[in-house]
Amino acid sequence: MAILEIKGLRKSFGGLAAVAGVDLEVQDGHIDSIIGPNGAGKSTLFNLISGYYPCDGGQVFFKGKDITGLTPQKRVKMGMGRSFQVTNIFPKLTVFENIQATIIYRIGKGINFFSDVRKYAAEEIEEILSMVELIEQADDMAGILSAGDRKRLEMGIVLATAPDLLLLDEPTCGMSPAETSNTIELIKKIAQDKSLTVLFTEHKMDMVFSISSRITVMNFGAIIAAGKPDDIRANEKVQQIYFGENRCSSK
Repeated sequence: MAILEIKGLRKSFGGLAAVAGVDLEVQDGHIDSIIGPNGAGKSTLFNLISGYYPCDGGQVFFKGKDITGLTPQKRVKMGMGRSFQVTNIFPKLTVFENIQATIIYRIGKGINFFSDVRKYAAEEIEEILSMVELIEQADDMAGILSAGDRKRLEMGIVLATAPDLLLLDEPTCGMSPAETSNTIELIKKIAQDKSLTVLFTEHKMDMVFSISSRITVMNFGAIIAAGKPDDIRANEKVQQIYFGENRCSSK
């Protein structure tokens, strides 16, 4: 069953087709990836899926429902979680408070003035922080975390929205090889433990081929290949336009 289905999705900027009629399906329970060279349209596609950009044409279906015109907030409420290439956290809050604020937003409930704020949703917060391996940094200010820990915190924030589909835009960007390896295992574990579907973009080919059930390759806003890792690895067109590039950059 497809948890996410995209039909003929299009988006142009100043006459340039950033996403040119893309069709895509992500099956429930899979960890799938989207790759492509700089400017291929990967992040634009993510922004269309998550509602941050309105599309010029086409449709987005999530859990069988047409969500094309819904706001990002409504998509989150339906179970679509999104991280960004540039880490999106609250730097002046502690790690604990970052997760707590997200849970409060999710349930749409304020904190009673006389309540012990520290205890609010403490069990769920600690579970999430343990999952993303940040329990020891719970009281640290988010702004002083390392790049890798900031990425893990952002993943924790997304998990606090209780998603069914996790969209990760270059989750290992800026990480060392050791941090990248740890993050790969972390994503696998979270997906299994939480029964999540994951769709991610990435430039690091070792990660892509080690974790993906299915890989979609984009170039100039269009899909040029899609299939299992072995099929993509053997695709001559993919090798010509993409392999050898391994860096984080804007698209």
